[in-house]
Amino acid sequence: MSTLLAATLSTLVFCAPGYPGGAEDAQPLLDQFASAAAAASGLPAGSLAAVYDPTEAGGLAKLEQAGTALAFVPYPFFIMHAAQLHLVPLVEADMMDIGPQQRWTLVAKAGRVTGPQSLAGYTILSVAGYAPDFVRHGALEAWALPSDVKIESTGQVLSALRRVAAGEPVAVLLDQTQAGALASLPFAAELKAVIQSPELPVAIIAVVDSRLPASRAHALQTGLLKMGHDRGSADALAPLRLHGFVLPKLPSHASSP
Repeated sequence: MSTLLAATLSTLVFCAPGYPGGAEDAQPLLDQFASAAAAASGLPAGSLAAVYDPTEAGGLAKLEQAGTALAFVPYPFFIMHAAQLHLVPLVEADMMDIGPQQRWTLVAKAGRVTGPQSLAGYTILSVAGYAPDFVRHGALEAWALPSDVKIESTGQVLSALRRVAAGEPVAVLLDQTQAGALASLPFAAELKAVIQSPELPVAIIAVVDSRLPASRAHALQTGLLKMGHDRGSADALAPLRLHGFVLPKLPSHASSP
């Protein structure tokens, strides 16, 4: 790699807390995506690198490194850390089977929860539980949750739903894919969807702390919006379950740097 190319290398950090996946398995797919994104944007080959971290703490550590210019993160992560990391959204991910926006669903024991006050003393479990501001003010903005409600992160959604069915003081906030699988559970009759969020972005690609020059950010945004409309970029997107990207459409509660 030339000195000039090394000096202009930008790193994109994928971080998806709560969702399964290992860095070693993901890396070849991320390399393919980074190469396709650079090509679609008219950037030099090798000028965009991508790395993955499945944890909030690990993702934050990578995003705080000076060489990291871009974040590809779920919307709850964006809400939690946009101000801290000075994240400026470039595009929203258009996901297969979901689209660019999704609704989150709060599930409780059938007959137990009829309104926000019914959740007093409860714990809300979710893959997005690491982002309590998202849970309270994004997914459940229509409900003023009691102050004693605890919000906790879990990647074990099936176990959490079993706890709900067993009558524990627990509710589970599900993303759209998880909610779609509820009816297939053998104990589905014990569960009830009690409130659903408005449509919210699924995931965001954002510039971190103004570390990408404006001209390059614009070129990358233009290139990302083109991806998915040709065979080459579609092949790079499909393993990541991406159709492509759309312009950001953030709700009014979204944090800004």
